[in-house]
Order: sequence, then C-alpha cells, then structure tokens
Amino acid sequence: MKEYIPELYVTGESLDYYRNKAPSLKSYNLNLRQTCDLDLILDGSFYPLKGFLTQKEYLSVCENIHLPSGELWPIPINLDVSEEFADTLTLGEEISLKDQEGVNLAILVVEDIWCPEKLFEANKVFGSTNNEHPGVNYLLNKSNKIYLGGKLIGINKPTFYDFKHLRNSPNELRKIFNKLGWSSVVAFQTRNPLHRAHFELTLRASSESEANLLIHPVVGMTKPGDIDHFTRVRCYEAILKYYSKSTTCLSLLNLAMRMAGPKEAILHGLIRANYGCTHFIVGRDHAGPGLKANMVPFYKEYEAQELFAKYQDKINIQLLKFQNFVFLEDSAEYVPINEVPKNSSVVQISGTELRRRLNKDLKIPEWFSFPEVIAELKKTKPPLHKQGFAVFFTGLSGSGKSTIANALINMLLEIGDRSVTLLDGDIVRKRLSSELGFSKNHRDINIRRIGFVAMEIVKNGGIAICAPIAPYQKTRDDVREEIEAFGSFIEVYLSTPLETCEKRDRKGLYKLAREGKIKEFTGISDPYEIPDNPELILNSENKKVEECASLIMLKLKRMGLVFG
Repeated sequence: MKEYIPELYVTGESLDYYRNKAPSLKSYNLNLRQTCDLDLILDGSFYPLKGFLTQKEYLSVCENIHLPSGELWPIPINLDVSEEFADTLTLGEEISLKDQEGVNLAILVVEDIWCPEKLFEANKVFGSTNNEHPGVNYLLNKSNKIYLGGKLIGINKPTFYDFKHLRNSPNELRKIFNKLGWSSVVAFQTRNPLHRAHFELTLRASSESEANLLIHPVVGMTKPGDIDHFTRVRCYEAILKYYSKSTTCLSLLNLAMRMAGPKEAILHGLIRANYGCTHFIVGRDHAGPGLKANMVPFYKEYEAQELFAKYQDKINIQLLKFQNFVFLEDSAEYVPINEVPKNSSVVQISGTELRRRLNKDLKIPEWFSFPEVIAELKKTKPPLHKQGFAVFFTGLSGSGKSTIANALINMLLEIGDRSVTLLDGDIVRKRLSSELGFSKNHRDINIRRIGFVAMEIVKNGGIAICAPIAPYQKTRDDVREEIEAFGSFIEVYLSTPLETCEKRDRKGLYKLAREGKIKEFTGISDPYEIPDNPELILNSENKKVEECASLIMLKLKRMGLVFG
C-alpha cells in the first residue's frame, strides 16, 4: 500500500506565483459536476489522473478502459465547454478554472481541444444511447459540445461548508487509518440512506474480511430523484451508534456519479484503493440507474461484480461480492437471498413501496429500518398532501392557460393548506424577463427562469402554477426534472385548436404575425412541440373555465396532492 497519494496542489513559492497569475488568465466557471471532478483529480481520489483527459487518453479509456500508459481507468473525465468559449482558446494556453462564486481553484494547461462523438462515448461507457439512462441523458443532452484536456495545477481546494468534519482527502483518511492502527479496511459505497439490510450487509462484510469498516457515501451528484445528501448524512450519523465505534469510520466522497454500472464499480474500487482501503463491497446492480420504461434493467443484476473481478488485480483491492439481503420473518434475521432456507417466509420493502408509505404517512416496520432513519426521511418526505408541487400549463397563445390557471388558484386557495403562486408567462416577461426577445434561445431562458422560481416554491412546500406557452419539449423536460427533485410536476397541455386561439385573440397578435409584423410567433412562424406525455390534456374550445379547473383538481386529488 502506498503511504501517500500524489496530489496536484502546488505549495510555497509556486502557490504564490500561480495565485497571483490566475486573475490575469482567461477563466471558466465550473458547474457543480465539473467542480466535483476537479476536486477528486486534485486531491488524488482520481489518481493516476493528472488532469482532464486528452483526446488520446479519452479514446483509449473509451475503447480499452485503460490509459495509454497501461493503467486501468474505466470512465473518461473531461472538461466540457461551449463552442463559443473553445473558439477563444489556443493549444498550450493556461486558463483559470473557477467555482460558481468566482474563486480560482486551478489552472488548466490546454493540451487538447476537440469535439467528441457523444453516441460513441455513450455506447462505450454506458453500453446504451437510451436517454432514460441519467448518465446518457446528461452526456447527450446537457453536457457542452467541446472537450478540453490537459494537466492541472491546483491552487485552492473547492470549498464545501457542510459536514466539514466528515470530508477527507485520500491522504487525510490514510492518516486516520494509520493513527487507528487499521491495516485492513473494507469500504462500503452508497448513495442511499442505510436501512437494516445495509447494516447487516456491512457487518457481515467486515466480519468475513476481518477488516475495519469505512462507510463512504457519495455526496456529490447522484441520480435525479435521490434523497438529498444532507438528509442522508444525518441518517448515517444517527445510526453510527449501532456500529462498533472502534472499528467503524464514516467519511464522505464528493463524487459526481455517472450511474455507469459495471464500469463505475471499477471507478469506485480505484477510488477506495487510493483512500487506502483493502476490500470493497460490490452488491446487486452496483451504481446502476434502475429500470428502463419497459421495466428492463440497463445492466444485469451482478454484471458489476463480474467486470470488477476481471480487473481486480489492477484495481489493487479485494472484491467482496454480496447478493441482495432479505428479511426472514420466521427467524427475524437478514440473510443474502442465496442463503434463504427452503420454505422460509421472506418479506421485503422495495424502494417504490417505501416511497408509497412515506407519501401516504403509513407505518414502516422496524425490521426494515431504524427509527432514526425513518424520522429523518419523514422530515424531508412528508405525505404528498403536505408537499409542494407545480402545475405547468403549456399551449398556444389564447388556448386558455392564464384564465384556467386563475380559476385553479382560487380553488386551491379555498382549501388553504399551502401557499399558491402564479407564474404567468406575460407577468414573468414583464417582471423577470423584460430584456428578453422571442428567439428560441430567449424563450428557453424565460421558461428556465420560470422553472427555477417554481422549483424554489416547490422545495419550500408551496404550490407553483406556471402558465407560459413553453413551446419546446426539451426545455419543458428540463424544468420537470428540476422540479421533480423536490416535489410533483403536473403538465397540463391545453390542446385548443389554432383556429379557436386566433378567434380569441384580443390583442391582435395572431393578425400581426400573419402579416409578418411579429417574427417567430408560436403556431404561425415558429413551431409548437406537442407534449410527449402530459399528465392531463384539456381542450378549452368546448369546455367552460370552471370545468377545466375542476378536472385539474380531480387529477390532483387522485394523485394524493390535495385533500378536500
């Protein structure tokens, strides 16, 4: 075991030199995902990487899961930037990489600038080009078009203000292990709260490997819809008392997960080897994104274990393979599913069932989880009728969005259990987006602003009623994803025909658009993309406003979002 993992932070006079130099360089502000990647490159978690991959390294990793030097590396780590920014760069140039607050974190020596073939990358890394896979979706639809590669010079560690006492670099954790006299350490990777099955699994892993236990959860970016890391860490801290204090350690990993299944399992193993761990637990569907829409999994149940075992010697850590743990009702104990005696009564609660019970405020048995964990989850996930949600109207101008939205608001206010806010397209245009025009880019910006405000309302338990035109599917999908991280999203498509909308046109906008006096007008000179799968479709042509609003209320009641 290496005593020290090389870090990329400069010190002494070099640090002073680069800190003074950074403000004069061209700069790029990193998003959260990129900041996580940078953090783990600089502190040695991603050793042997010395920066963001060059094109040669990228292709080698994609094709062969090895760097050109022959070292094992399963997933490309690159800095994606816009074409506009890339066009300003030259090879060999130094640029400053900043966090979202503008702090200079590192200097990148630009060695490569290229446009990757993203479908190729998706197939090689994820084994899929299906947008239902969150990693594929991010790669194909959210990441920037151009990749930069080159060596990094670290000058300031990214700052995270939460749970500082649990955030350790590889070398810091190695020092802790040495101080405790731990020569054997088994690492447990998780992005979920620990329930009793996980507890029993970790105890068995520690016992069978005769190793101390590192609980090493991910607190960077995980799968959309996952429990936030603040809640999860409170859960981890609450149940530490059930473990032996002398043989158990909790530390946090600032990893932006790709949900790449087998290849990500290898990445997780390499990281834990860098942290000084000797054993690593790989369970069922490790780092998998779950099921496709047709209920078929993206990866085989134990595919990650098989690929990990193939490269175990190069990962330099001992694989511990475990199957799913289940509860035996008769003997009141957890065992791996392959050890269940014949004719035994097995009981399980799936993630879906757990969410159902939380949403309906139903009892969750103590054999499934710890009271402390359930209490924390209930704080974050109250019953549906107490959670925030967004009703997002979309449709042509004149389809009835604003009128129906106002009627709906009054019905919700009559119940009076949550605050209700209207984000009408015209009002937002005047108050938040007065500088924007009606180009596709500006329409996107306007809808994303509405989505951001709605997300904050929903996050804080309120009801957001959004009534823009929102003509583009991708923008609506992005807003949905953002809001669904904190509550429900109900898309209501007003399918009122164009002819009817024109007849209702009190402002004369359609007439002006037909005459060419208004450019890029939705439905006339600019397209409206019909929603793929809205929660509700309403045609206001032959329905009264009250009827439309009542149909939405019925939908909300069926979903459990409102009482009354």
